[in-house]
Amino acid sequence: MRYRPVFSDSAVVFFASLSRRRQRKFLDRALELAGDPFLVPDFRSEDDDGREIGHVLVDDFIFSYWPDHAARVVMIVDVEDGE
Repeated sequence: MRYRPVFSDSAVVFFASLSRRRQRKFLDRALELAGDPFLVPDFRSEDDDGREIGHVLVDDFIFSYWPDHAARVVMIVDVEDGE
């Protein structure tokens, strides 16, 4: 069973601001990230709850995420434009 991406409100707002072409690229990269939930991030931080957040730069997007292995999802909590 594969992992799937789940998006926070801020990630959805970012997605909605993109052109159709960049939306497709965004979704492709999010699916790839969910397909490899054990990916070593470029750097890590901690959220207010003490949860480790991974950050990766992929195709001019900086994805901030944490994997939920029990639910088999990758929670994408924030996305920034890396251009």
